[in-house]
Amino acid sequence: MPLTRSFKDTIKARAATDSAFRSALLTEAVDLLLSGDVGTGKAVLRDYINATVGFEDLAEEVGTPSKSLMRMFSAKGNPRADNLFSVISSLQQLTGVHLAVRPASRQTTHS
Repeated sequence: MPLTRSFKDTIKARAATDSAFRSALLTEAVDLLLSGDVGTGKAVLRDYINATVGFEDLAEEVGTPSKSLMRMFSAKGNPRADNLFSVISSLQQLTGVHLAVRPASRQTTHS
């Protein structure tokens, strides 16, 4: 059986060359967090961090040890809101992907 790339290597390679993919990955992570699916949102955000800046560079930017950040985004991690938003803000600055919150379009029903 031939060896294949690991999932993380595939994500990292695609993120390195595809700005739309980077944007979609960060958007999906934040959308999941906002919708209440914190576990999946943290996992996608962890993949985004690993695929873009890495935990060491993010730690320097945020001023939090990299091991603390890794624990924060682990399956059992429970980041405080201030830490989470600090990370998201720093990721936007470091990666050039900027998010904006907009209301969902309203679906009107006609009776």
